[in-house]
Amino acid sequence: MNITFDELRAIKHGLPTGSVQKIAQKLSIDEQTVRNYFGAKKYTNGQTVDMHIQPGPGGGIVHLEDLSILNAAKNILRQTKPSN
Repeated sequence: MNITFDELRAIKHGLPTGSVQKIAQKLSIDEQTVRNYFGAKKYTNGQTVDMHIQPGPGGGIVHLEDLSILNAAKNILRQTKPSN
């Protein structure tokens, strides 16, 4: 899947407090790995993620191989979105 870096960061910033921990627990991965997925570059505690960033508009185009973290984040956003 391709997404702009800015869109990926907007999803991360839209998550409620504690979401990174929730995602990490659900997927049995380190919290820093989740942060790295959304653009952090701290690999001492977390794993790298299978993503490729190409220069371009919106912070560049990010090609994501594994969507499990993104799907978990979008699910949290759907659950926390206020009903009209």
